[in-house]
Amino acid sequence: MVTKNSGQSVRETYDRLADAYAGRYVNELQSKPLDRELLNRFGTDVQGRGDVCDMGCGPGHISRFLRDVGASVFGLDLSPGMIEQARKLNPDIAFQVGDMMSLALQNDALAGIVAFYAIVNIPPDSLSTVFEEMLRVLKPGGLLLLSFHIGDEILSPDELLGHRISMDFFFFRPLDIRGHLETAGFAVEDVIEREPYAPEVEYQSRRGYIFARKPESRS
Repeated sequence: MVTKNSGQSVRETYDRLADAYAGRYVNELQSKPLDRELLNRFGTDVQGRGDVCDMGCGPGHISRFLRDVGASVFGLDLSPGMIEQARKLNPDIAFQVGDMMSLALQNDALAGIVAFYAIVNIPPDSLSTVFEEMLRVLKPGGLLLLSFHIGDEILSPDELLGHRISMDFFFFRPLDIRGHLETAGFAVEDVIEREPYAPEVEYQSRRGYIFARKPESRS
């Protein structure tokens, strides 16, 4: 599949968008009750078990929520501009630049991973690499909470948040994502779907959430 989404082009685009993106999305969880419920569920599971990574953290609002419910969380994003925004808005949380395709983390390092819409710019043929990396860095028994837009579309908007862009956005079928996760080695525990919230809250797409766990090591 030919797409516009090289790592460099995605990084540069989000660097340009970082300030506007933070202004638009930093408080979005206030209007998303299911998202808060699922993040609370995740936070309860991982609390006291070790470090958690918010992958594709953007301006850090998911990290902020998880820290406030007691998770030991840090954020990671491909865009240095987004990391700058996250650090400014959340000075008590650690954030670092990183690439989900090749994580600079040790094997079995994390108790959990949250990836809210972190795969929206990942072409389908690269999902296996991302999920294998996530599995690698999770501890046995570690939990992944993944969210994504549901559908078959590939959107290529010319503008976002008042900025010209050249980047593809991918929608996925829950069954396909489940298959990718299970092929990578995850045990899928729950698949949740919802209709979009109001247009002033978010883009009008159906949303999918998957809880998946790295199996415990066999003795």
